[in-house]
Amino acid sequence: MTALERLAATIASRKGADPSTSWTAKLLALGPEKCAEKFGEEAIEAIIEAVKGDRARLTAEAADVIYHLMVMLAARDVTLDDVLDELDRRDGTSGIAEKESRR
Repeated sequence: MTALERLAATIASRKGADPSTSWTAKLLALGPEKCAEKFGEEAIEAIIEAVKGDRARLTAEAADVIYHLMVMLAARDVTLDDVLDELDRRDGTSGIAEKESRR
């Protein structure tokens, strides 16, 4: 099992858990909007570290971004497998072509 799979399983197991015992359960209990807000905050922090060029800080912030992205997805019942399936669907398609297909 990969780190992302373990993280997804942990987040799924926190759904409906006591918010006083788990940060993940607390975020999920606050709802999808709060999860999205936290994801946005973490993304901004990662952007700041990318601009500063601090590799270690960017790595740490990137981990926070991935965690909060996965919590946000879980809040809307989107699984890691759903995202991986979408990435598989796009495999071999150029980014330009993929963007054109959304129009």
